[in-house]
Amino acid sequence: MRYLFWAIIILLIFIIQGRVSLFDVAPNFISVVAYYAGIRGEKVYGTLLGSLIGAVQDSLSGAFLGPNLLSKGLVGYFSSFMSGSFFRWTPLLGIIGISVLTFFDGTVVFLSRSIFERMPVSIGAALFMVTIQSLINAPLGIFLKPRAVHHGSEG
Repeated sequence: MRYLFWAIIILLIFIIQGRVSLFDVAPNFISVVAYYAGIRGEKVYGTLLGSLIGAVQDSLSGAFLGPNLLSKGLVGYFSSFMSGSFFRWTPLLGIIGISVLTFFDGTVVFLSRSIFERMPVSIGAALFMVTIQSLINAPLGIFLKPRAVHHGSEG
């Protein structure tokens, strides 16, 4: 049942992402799901779910498979470091983390398409788009928290 719930959520995000724009830039809400998978699970879970979401996004985009698979997998992997021993989570860390990883996601997709296909847009336009997507996703970092980590009895 939980998998069906997440499948529906991801489908709705793909639909919303394709219909909404700010300054003629479509948001990158699907990277938020990869980020959430990483902070809520382990490195393997975040990477696997991020890669799966990226593969679906690549297959829906009509472009070649790989850029989103790679970028979302890396977002899931890197966000897993924000959930515990290395960083202490705060809302500000959530904002910074999701902004940086959304920017990273867009940059990896742009570079992959530029290297292995043809450059989709100019570098200036790509930087503008990725920056707007990062700013759109930034407030969501306040609400997405990692699981509470219990270290046994501290008594």
